[in-house]
Amino acid sequence: MLRLASKRVLEIAARDGATRPAQVLPRLYHERVIEHYDKPLNVGSFDKNDPAVGTGLVGAPACGDVMKLQIKVDEETGKIVDARFKTFGCGSAIASSSVASEWVKGKQLEEVVTIKNTEIAKYLSLPPVKLHCSMLAEDAIKAAVKDYEAKRTKSNGSSTAEPAEKAAEA
Repeated sequence: MLRLASKRVLEIAARDGATRPAQVLPRLYHERVIEHYDKPLNVGSFDKNDPAVGTGLVGAPACGDVMKLQIKVDEETGKIVDARFKTFGCGSAIASSSVASEWVKGKQLEEVVTIKNTEIAKYLSLPPVKLHCSMLAEDAIKAAVKDYEAKRTKSNGSSTAEPAEKAAEA
């Protein structure tokens, strides 16, 4: 979709170039953003009531992006075995969600809370105006881990903070 829009802008600019003195410069996204937008990975959702699933729902009121990231955790090993997301927002928000859902799989809870928005933004080559999208992805990861640990604590009857939650606070 982004690729098609960029192509159309360039065609219009080339066609009207002789009659219009103003030059239209399209904002081109990095190929990774386009790839994750056109073919997002891990779209969908899990049952939010499943005790092995943590759900993070975050939003940015300023731009209207809303991101839901869910993780499924192997309770014995503490590893994230699967992840799903649903995002309402721009191409950069969808791409950031897709990347985050891939990066968390196969990792320990303590490890995923250390994923920073700057790493996602760098990987996608996001322009400064789109950094809030990668920030949402980082927040969604932390919220999903926190939700999973709250469910686990509630089911175990324990009131102590879990290691991943402590790592997230650091």
